[in-house]
Order: sequence, then C-alpha cells, then structure tokens
Amino acid sequence: MNQQHTDPTPRTDLTPRDDLAPRDELTRLRADLARRAEASGDLDISYREVDGPLGRLLVAATPTGLLRVAFPGEGVDAVLTDLAARVSPRILAGGRRLDEPARELEEYLDGRRRSFDLPLDLSLLHGFRREVVASALPRIRYGQTASYAQVAALADRPRAVRAVGTACARNPLPLVLPCHRVVRSDGTPGAYRGGPEAKRQLLDLEAAAG
Repeated sequence: MNQQHTDPTPRTDLTPRDDLAPRDELTRLRADLARRAEASGDLDISYREVDGPLGRLLVAATPTGLLRVAFPGEGVDAVLTDLAARVSPRILAGGRRLDEPARELEEYLDGRRRSFDLPLDLSLLHGFRREVVASALPRIRYGQTASYAQVAALADRPRAVRAVGTACARNPLPLVLPCHRVVRSDGTPGAYRGGPEAKRQLLDLEAAAG
C-alpha cells in the first residue's frame, strides 16, 4: 500500500456532530484530550464521522494510515478515550488525511467499490489477532464468505476457531478488513461488532453488487 503522510488541517465543515454522546460530556473529553496532547507532543490522531446506511461511522487515522473505523453503537467518547490511552492523546477533529478513507467508505457502502486502497495503521493489532485480521481476512473476496474454521485454517491455526472469533469481534478496521464476511459453519451471519443487522446489510450489499 502507498503510505501518504499529511499534516492534519482542521476544517469547519468536518467538525463531528455529537449525537452519540451528550454534548457536555464530549466537550469535557475533548478539552481533556487537548490538554494531554499539548503536554505530550505525541503523534496525532485525526478523526471525523461518515454518514451512510449503517449510521454515522467514526473514522480515525494517524500519519501512518487509517487506524480505526467505529460503529455508532460504540460511542464517540468511548472510542476516542480508548485511542487516547492506547495510541496517542493528541486527537484532532478533521484533517485532510481522512478525505480518501471517507470517500472510499462512501463508495463501498454505495455499492461502487469492491476493495480498499488505503494505507493502514495496524498498531491496535498484535500477535495472532493481527495475523487473522490483517492477513487472513483480506483473502476473503468481495461477495464471498468463509466460516470461522476456514479462517483459522487460512491463518495456519486450524484449531483456533474461538480465537478467530475473538479477533473478528475486536477488529479495529471493520469494512476495510472484512470480518463481516466470516460466518458460522451453518451459513448464518453470527455476531458482529456493528451488530447482526449491520452484518446482514453488508452481506446483502455485496451479494447484490456481485
């Protein structure tokens, strides 16, 4: 993947809306994150929200690449707090580096894109989970599905079916790294970070476009 490093430039038209948490709580959170960022000088994370048929997705990126895609039910404040603790407290709303991820997500959800061409920051993935999410999942093609057991075999750990389920459930980059294509052995969708209805919508989208 071609990595592009761009400096964040906050834009007023990309300022997130706070529907997923009380405004006063998010205001306090952002003020706290800003204070911590100023003190730390750490690498920054840019974020924005993308509207679509699954609701308002939160997307976050570092200069390395796309770091996180979060569903509405995960909560803006919870996701930002987690990123501040695990990656960097320097979190900025908006930024040009999010334009391409937002565009590709919108195209995918509109049925006009079958794969993503984005630099990724995989710093939230480690060990076997990284092997499953970053290596095995991309091998499941658009419009196809694989069972948890089949993914375990793709990862050369055929007995690690439960661990595959955990890796999919904690995938920080759903849609882009397609854990929604992993289903139960009987063909039913199974659990999903965005909820079973979101998983069914994605599977139906790909089946219709295929």
